[in-house]
Amino acid sequence: MQTIGLEIYFLKNTNRTPAILLLRVYLHIKGLFLIAFVLLKLGTMENSERDKSLFLRYLDDLYTKEDARRLMDGLQCSEHHGIDGFEELATDIWEESSVRQARTDLEREQYKKEARLLLKHIEHKKRTWFRRTVAAVASVAAVVCLIFGSISYIHYIDRQQISYLEASTSFGERKEIQLPDGTYLTLNSCSRVRYPNRFVDDERRIELEGEGYFRVYHNEKQPFIVNARHFDVCVLGTCFNVKSYSSDEVVSVDVESGKVQVDMPEAMMRLQAKEQVLINTVSGEYNKRHEERAVAVWRKGSLRFNTTPIRDVAKELERMYNCRITFAEGQDFNNLISGEHDNKSLEAVLQSIEYTSGIRYKKSGNQVLLYKQ
Repeated sequence: MQTIGLEIYFLKNTNRTPAILLLRVYLHIKGLFLIAFVLLKLGTMENSERDKSLFLRYLDDLYTKEDARRLMDGLQCSEHHGIDGFEELATDIWEESSVRQARTDLEREQYKKEARLLLKHIEHKKRTWFRRTVAAVASVAAVVCLIFGSISYIHYIDRQQISYLEASTSFGERKEIQLPDGTYLTLNSCSRVRYPNRFVDDERRIELEGEGYFRVYHNEKQPFIVNARHFDVCVLGTCFNVKSYSSDEVVSVDVESGKVQVDMPEAMMRLQAKEQVLINTVSGEYNKRHEERAVAVWRKGSLRFNTTPIRDVAKELERMYNCRITFAEGQDFNNLISGEHDNKSLEAVLQSIEYTSGIRYKKSGNQVLLYKQ
């Protein structure tokens, strides 16, 4: 069902009393204090489970167009009622919503303070409508300034206290890291990750150079974003592998479970479990395909090549076996290599490549020369 912002609905459909006009100014403010403000100026709606449900859903931004119309009708009729029933309704809403999760802990505490202040003002309901309206506007304006000032200041302090951490791996090394949100990351060889000591914004963003396998802690309100060199990967909670070495021609994303979104400079792609995308950073071409085999076999010391350019294969062998691979001058090496190698020695992998591609090798210590006859 399509949802709309209640404040937008009011602005498009309201043309009434000065109190309504004053309401327009504050309709963008979310939370219980908005509800209290509305009812304080316009009277009360019927104290029923239906009305409480409407208001509680408004706190969660789950209003549909029909819900907004019902609330609008209630407000239009409210001028024919007093505010005697407001105290009971507002108290009920407050008690029920106090156990609901606010957008952030900070907002929850600020809304609680505001609700208590406004409920105290209801005791003065014997004043005239004009005096009540003026007092409510002044009170809400002051509290709004206080709330947003406090939130801005606290947010500023939080931002100032954030520091960034880095972790990296060397040749033949793998490392497991737990991020501040509970996400687990396994770094492959010659990789680096940079992340904050805590996530305070509406997203969890990290930077990755190299290859990493992620088990992301699920949080719908705070998407997890991996900034890689050639793309971003956005998820809520899933398991996936990102391979994005700056020196490689082909980079990739493999999804083990859940769904991910891959944002490239001029395109966007969604992947589901058992899907993979290969992106050629030279030609700009990409290949999305189904992959039934296990994701990130490198975590167990294995290698897998799937139509991988031979030069990328050489770089992966260098990272895993801490060797130096060069290509004979004056020869073309456009071969694409496929195959899987489980915990094999460098010599065994080179022999397999020679058998399938015809590319020969000479090995001296940790130096390897690839050539063709």
